[in-house]
Amino acid sequence: MPYLSVSVTRDAAGHFFEVELENLGVGPAIIESVAMRYRGKLHPLTDYNGDLHRFLVAQAPELDSIQFYSSTIIGKGTAIPANAGFQMISVGGPPEEYQLITRTLQRLLQEGLDYEITYRSIQGERWRIRQDSQGPERLD
Repeated sequence: MPYLSVSVTRDAAGHFFEVELENLGVGPAIIESVAMRYRGKLHPLTDYNGDLHRFLVAQAPELDSIQFYSSTIIGKGTAIPANAGFQMISVGGPPEEYQLITRTLQRLLQEGLDYEITYRSIQGERWRIRQDSQGPERLD
């Protein structure tokens, strides 16, 4: 079974921050949906063209000042091979930008930021991960 996990890298010395979706299991994970929950409301990432950066800027406009970032579109049908990662967002550059992203995300998490990712295996088994889950939850 594919085993998705969200990995966060924080390198204060190198001023680098990254959120990556990793497949630590067997076989590809095929994304069905990605949504962010914030302040009790579910926000499908499709409303932001599958771009985590756009969602974060909508919730915290100060993040729009970050110039040194990379964000990858994720959506239905995105396949993440076994033992591979999918970079959702990374920020690197001046220390001020690193501090801004980490400080702002900490605040958003305290205000209830969460994620919900539903995916399937090539055999059709469906799974979901959330920030507070202890690994993938089988849906079938």
